[in-house]
Amino acid sequence: MPPHPINTRRGLARGALGLGAAALVAPRAMAQSAWPDHPLRLIIGYPPGGASDLFGRMIAAQMGPRLGQNVVVENRPGGGAVVASEAVSRSPADGYTLLHVDNGILVYNPALYARLPYDPEKDLAGVGFIGRFPLFLVVRADSPVQDLAGYIAAARARVPTYGTPAVASPHHLAMEMFKRRAGFDATHVPYRGGPAAMQDLLAGTVDSVMIDCATGTAFIRDGKVRALCVLSEARSPTSPEVPTARELGFGSAVAYGWQGICVPAGTPAPVVARLSTELARAIASDEMSARFTTLGIERANYSPAEFAAFVAKENGEWRPLIRELGIRLDS
Repeated sequence: MPPHPINTRRGLARGALGLGAAALVAPRAMAQSAWPDHPLRLIIGYPPGGASDLFGRMIAAQMGPRLGQNVVVENRPGGGAVVASEAVSRSPADGYTLLHVDNGILVYNPALYARLPYDPEKDLAGVGFIGRFPLFLVVRADSPVQDLAGYIAAARARVPTYGTPAVASPHHLAMEMFKRRAGFDATHVPYRGGPAAMQDLLAGTVDSVMIDCATGTAFIRDGKVRALCVLSEARSPTSPEVPTARELGFGSAVAYGWQGICVPAGTPAPVVARLSTELARAIASDEMSARFTTLGIERANYSPAEFAAFVAKENGEWRPLIRELGIRLDS
């Protein structure tokens, strides 16, 4: 896999934009040579077993030895990862508390909730980017629905259900966008993680699932589910038989899940720089590179400033769309 396949990188500004970047130019006084002198925490806003947990734990395992301290993973699911985000935003800005982030935490939540207990632009500072995850719409292998056209036709006769790993997850917003663009309805059923949604799909509890490549690829490969489309710009190399929504006539239906790492705003710049360096080394490790290739995950080695610019670009695209679609979670 090429190291920088994400097209949006060409448009990134080099200057630090938002995401607490301004805080990086005024680090607090601290003995940098002593950091870190005790274990770090990586907070994940989703339950064990899903893509966020999987890659959070892999990164923690890679970064710990490089930092000379353990990186302890803590799962704090709840409220579209709001619980975890608030906890980290209120933690000391000393480099010992990290937050695993995604589109929902940094981009969607401020547009979805009128009252949010954290401000991603003011309370969090970006460390770096983990990867971009294609999203698949899948049904059971024994479903009478054979393709996307059949799914949409069936949905217009009887509204189906669709599962996602969580409320306000990238999967949730992608499906809400897609069903409006394609002109059908479907009822959202949020789960506590992608594996739970997939198990209920196989059990017949839900009709379909919007799932990321990290969780869904094995189900597709093993023939347990039928992928109707992928919402990426091009077909996934791991599932080349699955057409994109673009190919099927929905050119504007493009969405990904993505992940990164943040720390509380005000964390000293040298600490952020060290964390960013070790995150990049972790992702470039043989183990993680192999996993990314196997699952079709796209990666890019963003600096903190580049990651902030990437998030600012995502904000400009998704927040107006969320408001246009009228999606709210606390109204």
